[in-house]
Amino acid sequence: MKILVANIGSTSFKYRLFDMADQRQIARGGIERIGSAESRCTVEIGESRQEKVLSVPDHAEAVRQCLAQLTDQQIGCLKDASELTAIGFKAVHGGRISGVQRVTPDVLAAMEEMNTVAPAHNPPYIAAMRQLGEQLPEVPLVAAFETGFHQTIPQRNRHFAIPGKWAESGLIRRHGFHGASHQYIAVRTAELLGRDDLRIISCHLGGSSSLCAIKAGESMATSMGFSAQSGLPQNNRVGEFDVFALPTIIEQTGKSLTEVLDMLGNRGGLLGISGVSGDLRDIAKAAADGNDRAQLAMDVYTAAVRDYLGAYLVELGGADVIVFTGGIGENRAELRAAVCENLEELGIVLDAGKNVSAAGEAKISADDSRTQVWIVPTNEELIVARQTAELLEG
Repeated sequence: MKILVANIGSTSFKYRLFDMADQRQIARGGIERIGSAESRCTVEIGESRQEKVLSVPDHAEAVRQCLAQLTDQQIGCLKDASELTAIGFKAVHGGRISGVQRVTPDVLAAMEEMNTVAPAHNPPYIAAMRQLGEQLPEVPLVAAFETGFHQTIPQRNRHFAIPGKWAESGLIRRHGFHGASHQYIAVRTAELLGRDDLRIISCHLGGSSSLCAIKAGESMATSMGFSAQSGLPQNNRVGEFDVFALPTIIEQTGKSLTEVLDMLGNRGGLLGISGVSGDLRDIAKAAADGNDRAQLAMDVYTAAVRDYLGAYLVELGGADVIVFTGGIGENRAELRAAVCENLEELGIVLDAGKNVSAAGEAKISADDSRTQVWIVPTNEELIVARQTAELLEG
């Protein structure tokens, strides 16, 4: 059983190909800067790597390039695309539909209903699904929604304090995202520690960030809400925000509600605070050079992570493990140290040396820390491949 997993961004198309007989990754590749005259296409199959620059105007062409890479006569690993058992998508927001679903007209319609809520993700996913459905009608397409892992969150942590009529449909609530990543952390951490009853706080920190409180493998609370624009400050998305500020902003700027929402969703977050970049690497460099706004962005981000960390320690009644994952979580030792600073009274003690030198999966807490602290690189694509296989087999 060979399953291709597609991970689609607003200007990117990344994929991994798995042989589910042993859950081994056969190939990986991607296309960046879609829509540019110079899109970068890469593919890795075994020891072979190919990289080229060409014009990829849209996600439909990105899909064609992906299939061309995998069936290339020189380095390809498939004779033709019909060898694929299925294609799984790390889909973002289905609104009224969640979990793992065969892609049908109704699933696509549900995703389209959420286009304004997930404008950077849903439209390209829908376009790619339709393109592949037309090109490969014999290959099943499966959508594994990021919201699926959070279906176990208790009602007290799902509801907003809104008028009852608004909540009756079940749509306006905390959906949560990064489900595949948090699920991988739950599964892998249980394997590493040999326990299935763990209280885990999963810190997925990257260009898009969220925390999740996990108990015995199930999501109990998460920082993202109705949309991926909520919770922690994102690279260019606002995060936590008081909606009653909107009339004042509209009055002061003269912008429409649509324009203000666009600014909050594309020019807010770390980019908005720092004025430098939405990338924490650039922000950290600017802060080291004395840029006060860049330092403020780092401080606000760290404080937000600590706020949710504290809340989830209360939710779980303590934690057995805190896990850092994602591009920032895995690679920024100074951020991990700042998040865990002065938490000794809560039983959280980092080993400074391990924190700085760690690479890959690593325990970075001190030997006397009551709560273990780990770095665990996430593998969202493997979770989607497993979910796709389980749906087809079930």
